[in-house]
Amino acid sequence: MCGRLNIIDDMFVQALMEDLRIKNQQEMLFGRFKMPTNDISIVREIDGERRLQTATWWLLLETAYEGFKPSRYTSFNTRFDKLNTPNSAGFTAFRENRCLVLASGFGETEKQGKDTYYHDFIAENSAMVFGGLYRDWLHPKTGEITTSCSIITNPPHPDLMPYHSKASPMILPQNDDVFDAWLNPANQQVEMFDDLLKPALRHDFTVQQINKPSQYQPIGQTARLIPNDYSS
Repeated sequence: MCGRLNIIDDMFVQALMEDLRIKNQQEMLFGRFKMPTNDISIVREIDGERRLQTATWWLLLETAYEGFKPSRYTSFNTRFDKLNTPNSAGFTAFRENRCLVLASGFGETEKQGKDTYYHDFIAENSAMVFGGLYRDWLHPKTGEITTSCSIITNPPHPDLMPYHSKASPMILPQNDDVFDAWLNPANQQVEMFDDLLKPALRHDFTVQQINKPSQYQPIGQTARLIPNDYSS
């Protein structure tokens, strides 16, 4: 489960936005500690252009008097095995509303008995792209449109099992064909994404235990390097 995002304003994120041909790069929401229900930036394709849009990191929202609030149902992640389940929260979005989430790193939490352990993962000399879903919500009273999003999670990756044993985030290959197909709102041939619904580390990662997510101070052993799955 990907429960924290680290989005640094550095050369790697900037280069990734350039490579993706994002039109409004200046609107990127940066932050060292982004948590569920926070606003984050997603990448959508709108009228043939790739643009950043602010979205609430919680796919299911409920109508409040003047706006929206996160649903009581946890939905900052969407599990891979629910994407093809009719009537699930991600079924229609997986076919019609796919987006990208850019990040420098992510955080994982693991409970072992009464103890809770927090680890941060930073992509080495790169920025990464998560596969995401979004929804637009129209408020019946104010006419406000609010966008929400989630990050797709895959089965646990063997190298991440010591840090989070339940799931791993969907990290997309940085390939133009993949991005084109993923962001194309007219493309509902989701079977082409079957290979993406498997755990994969597409970057080298530095992993560090931290004291708590909001402070992210290193503790314990020194940082460890986890190589990507494609190193020779």
